[in-house]
Amino acid sequence: VFYYSSSFIGEATAYSCEGNPNAITATGTKARVGAIAVDPKVIPYGTKMFIVTEDGEYVYGEATAEDCGGLIKGNRIDLFFDTVEECYAFGARMCQVYFLI
Repeated sequence: VFYYSSSFIGEATAYSCEGNPNAITATGTKARVGAIAVDPKVIPYGTKMFIVTEDGEYVYGEATAEDCGGLIKGNRIDLFFDTVEECYAFGARMCQVYFLI
């Protein structure tokens, strides 16, 4: 069970730091599953979210805004995966993003 204050539907893409186990996010945390990239002008760092694809096929689960990327603008997020293979399997999908309280 989770409680949320609001939600939006936006595009989610995938990224990985496979081969670089010491990768650090923009906020200085270790890059890992659950630490996602956002546009910090839209979603502040530290924001807790729950993410599921719009069709319900894939549940990413709980995540925290800890990173950013040059192409991540507006209501677009980039989900961290352990491997590049997982990134290709996820691709780019429309997701429902719930802001947890």
